Amino acid sequence: MPEQDNAQARGQAVTLGELGESGILREIFARLGPGREATSAEVGPGDDAAVHDISGPVIATTDAMVRGRDWLDKWSTGHDVGVKVVTQNLADISAMGGVPTGILVTLIAPSDLSVSWAMDFTEGLSRACQAAGVSVLGGDLSSSLGEVMVSVTALGVLTEHGTVLRSGARPGDVLAVSGPLGRSAAGWDLLRRSDAGWWPPESEAAVAADWVGFHCAPSVDFTQGSLAAKHGARAMLDVSDGLGRDAQRIAEVSQVDIDLDESSIQAMASRFADVLGSQAALSHVLSGGEEHELLATFADTTTVPLGWTVIGSVRSVQQASDGDQRIPTVYWEGKPLENLGWDHFESPAV
Repeated sequence: MPEQDNAQARGQAVTLGELGESGILREIFARLGPGREATSAEVGPGDDAAVHDISGPVIATTDAMVRGRDWLDKWSTGHDVGVKVVTQNLADISAMGGVPTGILVTLIAPSDLSVSWAMDFTEGLSRACQAAGVSVLGGDLSSSLGEVMVSVTALGVLTEHGTVLRSGARPGDVLAVSGPLGRSAAGWDLLRRSDAGWWPPESEAAVAADWVGFHCAPSVDFTQGSLAAKHGARAMLDVSDGLGRDAQRIAEVSQVDIDLDESSIQAMASRFADVLGSQAALSHVLSGGEEHELLATFADTTTVPLGWTVIGSVRSVQQASDGDQRIPTVYWEGKPLENLGWDHFESPAV
């Protein structure tokens, strides 16, 4: 082991196979800083299981990312991947109206993956957790025959305002979002265009770089879910697969129709139009995924939290001319929205 550590110090490439499981774990543990609420972890990484001291109902969620499917090494660093996998999981806790408290992480990789990538991933994951005030409780490390996959299981607690489900939307509600939409899709679009040799002019380069940065390593406010619950949110989820698809999920389980507001959506799209064109800009807002802002319905505009944007309204599902009940639908410009967003088995890889 000392020889391998010295090789790392000299900047030489060391793989997971060369360092070995014990060496890898030692390096990982050294990079896992405690979150602001680290006292919730009575026993953290290093034992057979973690002991997490929380009271009341526990919220649990899990999400995974696969190299080549969910990220490309030519676009994303290990640090980026660590930030993104934490963000997408903590956003799910927030979307239930909860407060995230800790995560478990799994890394599955071939023995020839560089140690530097794994440590970069660990540092991104650790910094994202520290920023959110959550503990890294532990996890698992396993080998593969070539696939690189990371997975996080996140835990959280409910506040006194209770759980917010997807099924609570009611006719007469307004639909609102906790932050701007389209940044991740715009960043992805720019990365693809850059592969073809195009990049925006210098006057737009800084904002374009921000969109790329958000796509690769998104950052959102995880306190907005409990805030929305406090304000009486009736239905809520995070925008992970696109506004259209996630709004459709609320519509279907709540058995309502949703009308998207054209002026609000166009205003969001306008920030991308000069760089990417108006059609692409609108598509990024309506169907771009990996935003992780929260989408929620409220009884009226007076209950919407400060800083949120009203982008639609909820109404009863209308009957067809033959008397049959129509399928709950998301409408754009008076017609069913066609391009809903990301589907894990139908959409192309990154």
